[in-house]
Amino acid sequence: MTREVTSLADLVAQVQALPVAEGRARRLVALAGAPGSGKSTLAELLVQALCANGTGAAVVPMDGFHLDNRLLSEMDLRDRKGAPESFDQAGFQRLIAAMAVEEEVIYPEFDRARDIAIAGAARVDAGVEVAVVEGNYLMFDAPEWRDLAALWDLSVRVDVPRDILRERLVARWQAYGLSDAEAEARAEGNDMVNADRVAAAALPADVIWKGETEE
Repeated sequence: MTREVTSLADLVAQVQALPVAEGRARRLVALAGAPGSGKSTLAELLVQALCANGTGAAVVPMDGFHLDNRLLSEMDLRDRKGAPESFDQAGFQRLIAAMAVEEEVIYPEFDRARDIAIAGAARVDAGVEVAVVEGNYLMFDAPEWRDLAALWDLSVRVDVPRDILRERLVARWQAYGLSDAEAEARAEGNDMVNADRVAAAALPADVIWKGETEE
């Protein structure tokens, strides 16, 4: 049964109550939601709270699995970066499966300022009891992507109204130096398209986060 949660303390308690299944190295928590929903902020807050309560935790973003811009250009997907087909889904799924059973895993990180993924830039080690994975398509009902759902010990959907998403996404691109018109075009032409795809093909999550979120 899906449960709505508005309190970080309640979410922390739910995560800490998760059993570690036999043969598993750690618990895997998915924070899924549209671009601009505040997943990254919530993931950081959740990890900080878990660590403060004595549970070793780390954030693992999906963004490190963006395909390189050169490959996206070859695939005619450069303008659709962030869409499901613009990620290395198979590589990401291998990472999640490995994190479930291996004590130490190396993974790529995304450098947003340079718009590139950096291989081997981050590590989940044996001290990480809970990996909080955040990304748009963690609970996405589409071929291959839907297979991820079976790997999560807990899935959380960050639920934010569409108008707030749009406002945040426009502000994000303005912060990167785009004009008002350019930022609105970028948000509407790509980010909101992806947000609508996430909403239209959302698998049921264990928890719906209704608390405060920020970009």
